[in-house]
Amino acid sequence: MGFLSNDQLTFLFGILGNIVAAGMFLAPVPTFYTIFKRKSSEGFQSIPYSVALMSASLLLYYGLLKTNAYLLISINSIGCAFEVTYLIIYLIYAPKQEKGEPRLSVVGWICAVFSVAVCAAPLSIMRRVVRTKSVEYLPFTLSASITLNAVMWFFYGLLQHDYYIALPNVLGFLFGIAQMILYMVYKNLKKNVEEKSEQLAGNKEVVQMTNDTESCTVDDPRMETKICICDL
Repeated sequence: MGFLSNDQLTFLFGILGNIVAAGMFLAPVPTFYTIFKRKSSEGFQSIPYSVALMSASLLLYYGLLKTNAYLLISINSIGCAFEVTYLIIYLIYAPKQEKGEPRLSVVGWICAVFSVAVCAAPLSIMRRVVRTKSVEYLPFTLSASITLNAVMWFFYGLLQHDYYIALPNVLGFLFGIAQMILYMVYKNLKKNVEEKSEQLAGNKEVVQMTNDTESCTVDDPRMETKICICDL
């Protein structure tokens, strides 16, 4: 493949990835055809499809943040559509006596997906801070409140044994801590840059004044001292 450029290889593997991923999303079709024929999803688990929906949703969100990621966006949009369809079919054909638990599980996973997406939202701000080396758009109070909120709801979910609440807030805590670290790093960096700029500007001013003083003095052969002839 030496005759292909890096961009062409990237596009080629992206297309192949889309094809393989589409096959992966289509793989459960026979399973749901069986569910449809039996009019019951008894014996089947919803967890694989809930996790697949979470994965596709996060990759879709990542693709939206990234530039030139249309191949990621296209396949994961399709993946989200397939996984949502599978979960709807699963809920429709869940046995009535067991419908409460599967429904709770499915909705819990969907909530976890969106909770993780909310926790991942600051990634775009963090990326901007790193790129611009400025914390102008990253208020420390917001980062601290996100971290504290994640801690409270993590322990709530943990004590309730509700991992749909607890687990996403682990990410919320980690992202909050990462934001505060970024704030401290780039806040100090900005101060150092400003101090160096002020010092450099002061040095330039001193040099300029020295040059002006030297340029405005002339030697008078009739006098032993230099006479300044510059205008004040």
